[in-house]
Amino acid sequence: MKYRLVNPAVFATLLVAALVPAFLGSRISVVLAIVLGFAVPATLINFAHNRNPFTARLRKRDDQLVFRSCEAGIFTPPRRFYRWLPSDPRCRLCLVPFGGVGRIFRITPSSKNPNFCTDCLESAPVGVHEMEAGLLFADIRGFTAWSEKHAPDTVAAELTRFYAVASRVLTRDDALVEFVGDQVMALYLPNFPSLGERMPEVMVAAARRLIVELKDPKYEITLPIGIGLHMGVASVGNVGKGEVKDFTAVGDVVNTAARLQSCAKAGQIVLSKEIYKKAGASCPNAESASLSVKGKSEPLEAYVIHGSSNVPNLES
Repeated sequence: MKYRLVNPAVFATLLVAALVPAFLGSRISVVLAIVLGFAVPATLINFAHNRNPFTARLRKRDDQLVFRSCEAGIFTPPRRFYRWLPSDPRCRLCLVPFGGVGRIFRITPSSKNPNFCTDCLESAPVGVHEMEAGLLFADIRGFTAWSEKHAPDTVAAELTRFYAVASRVLTRDDALVEFVGDQVMALYLPNFPSLGERMPEVMVAAARRLIVELKDPKYEITLPIGIGLHMGVASVGNVGKGEVKDFTAVGDVVNTAARLQSCAKAGQIVLSKEIYKKAGASCPNAESASLSVKGKSEPLEAYVIHGSSNVPNLES
């Protein structure tokens, strides 16, 4: 089953801009066109994200609605558009902002999970589905010890910068981003046409960009991060019951990615052998390693991409 949707905001804006001036030639028509050109898209966007009655019905007919929508490319254009609109926080799936423009349009988070708009959470499956997924974990090295030595406003400012940079870098490639403390988890689904077979290479490129952008010399403080990448079959969907739900991935592939990240030193990217098999050509200088990690009876075969220079932890 395929779903073909037209962005209602774009359609309404073009319709108003084309018809109103054509039929009316006075100054009033110009003012009316401007008012309608804003009011109609704003109303439709509000309706689509807050009170859309069709999404729940479609999801009842097909519990994998959100995944099929990804495959059909329905999510990609809105995500590319919304990610440039101010401002955070925003829906983790479609990226519509709750702050800035979102506040003007009165887009509100879901009551079941404030990380998603109501429509996106309603489109997510009731349960979980087994599927291929890529996981990226990144953590600020030495952040806890560094936080103890600095004022709370300084700590909050640096954490906010980490969130902003990571969100901008990772959502560019259609990752679903989740923040927990000084760590970010990015979920990559090959269902997105922008990913597909390219997913492992995209993940490696995103990890490299994230390290580079967090070392931007225009900032007084460098945020050193360690990154772990893994891919495999995960359970993806709505986790939780009743009024508390979260669209995420769970399973051994998620735990393994987190363990690989814990082995990465500042400035390093640690790849699982599954990622390296698919993206090894893009990282010829990666060094093989055998890592003993918590929860695994056997050492993990991994590959380490070292930074261009030694990056110290924040506490150093």
